[in-house]
Amino acid sequence: MCQLPQSLMLFAAGLGTRMGSLTAHRPKPLIAVGGRMLIDHALAQAADVQRVVVNLHYFPDQIRAHLSGRNIAFSDETETILETGGGLRRALPLLGSDPVFTLNSDAVWTGAGALAQLCAAWDEERMDGLLLVVPKSRATGHSGTGDFSMDAEGRLMRGTDLVYTGAQIIVTGGLTSVAAHAFSLNLVWNKMAAEGRLFGVIHQGGWCDVGRPEAIPLAEALLQGPADV
Repeated sequence: MCQLPQSLMLFAAGLGTRMGSLTAHRPKPLIAVGGRMLIDHALAQAADVQRVVVNLHYFPDQIRAHLSGRNIAFSDETETILETGGGLRRALPLLGSDPVFTLNSDAVWTGAGALAQLCAAWDEERMDGLLLVVPKSRATGHSGTGDFSMDAEGRLMRGTDLVYTGAQIIVTGGLTSVAAHAFSLNLVWNKMAAEGRLFGVIHQGGWCDVGRPEAIPLAEALLQGPADV
């Protein structure tokens, strides 16, 4: 994998309400899929990253205990959950150098490594954000419409053709201009897209959004299937 970025923000603070009773007594990142916790599926994508920061809000002590002994820093959002944008901004002192990877902790992957694909396509001269996406037809477990469309040069705009997989490289300077304390990264992406600096790369493999209980068997079937989709 390329040597830039050196840091990863792993989002693990969500309440996991769509999981129903499965998250009544544990956080969503500690739900097992195919014999492995969701957070460990995500960390497997980050094996070569030097610095990993995990944000915490819901059952934070369980996540701390599960990750004990690993070289991971924690960004505490126990008092108030900050969403993806606010959470990333809170963690910047721990993350260090810019740009950074971010990765959601509620998906599973097959095929080429998510972060390695982003690294291979990153161009700091043209990009402020690079999102790993999949065609909606290959977005296993995903409900609803897509998130983006892509032009011939790889620029993203709002559309329904492509689904964001939860992996990206992002330049974090735009976070400082948002007045809200808690906010979604969608605000930052929209500004990048308007300036022509938001790009996408198509994931070469399988992906499953594990946001609902019914997605767990779909994810396990994906993991048991061919490595590349």
